Amino acid sequence: MATVLYITANPHGDEKSYGMLVGKEFVNAYRLANPHDEVVHLDLYKMDIPQLDQDVFSGWGKLKEGLAFENLTKPEKMKLGRIGELVDQFIAADKYVFVTPIWNYSYPPVMKSYIDSICIAGKTFKYLPDIGRVGLLSDKKAVHIQASGSFLSPGSEDADLEMAHRHLKVIMEFVGVPSIEGIFVEGMAAKPEQEPAIKEKAIQQAREVALRF
Repeated sequence: MATVLYITANPHGDEKSYGMLVGKEFVNAYRLANPHDEVVHLDLYKMDIPQLDQDVFSGWGKLKEGLAFENLTKPEKMKLGRIGELVDQFIAADKYVFVTPIWNYSYPPVMKSYIDSICIAGKTFKYLPDIGRVGLLSDKKAVHIQASGSFLSPGSEDADLEMAHRHLKVIMEFVGVPSIEGIFVEGMAAKPEQEPAIKEKAIQQAREVALRF
């Protein structure tokens, strides 16, 4: 049995978001094909995700100097403890499905905060003297469902402006995930008359990807 983290960073549900709708169809198709797998939904907007602030860096610094975790300040312990929970959950899972909208050519800030919480040295990557950085999650799989009003997917005219999927792809490589497949729900604002066709095409692709994920 595999564990799938279904990670969404959207304040809207599937009734208002094409990305969330396609994500829902992906999960439904995946569950039908893999009834014994566990799908855990992480709604980032409803979770406690510490930002990398003064408490976090101060706590990390103290631990590096040899101070016991119990001797950190209360805010340091709370934030580092929560980051530890998030990264351990990420490591324990087998597959990841990210669902995000494009905001100003990137994804919502809560997604970046989550990424920061799972990029932890010694947990998801490490540095070796003769090799350099090595990602530790080489046995994982990932899919990214991204919705945008304009056309930003690889090969499109404005693809070089897109900084969400490209960033997530770099992060997955950073932690060792071999590849991340993209499902792009895009062009709804650029070509509103094609919205139904755009939606159906993305749903069909999501179902196909789910069957082999």
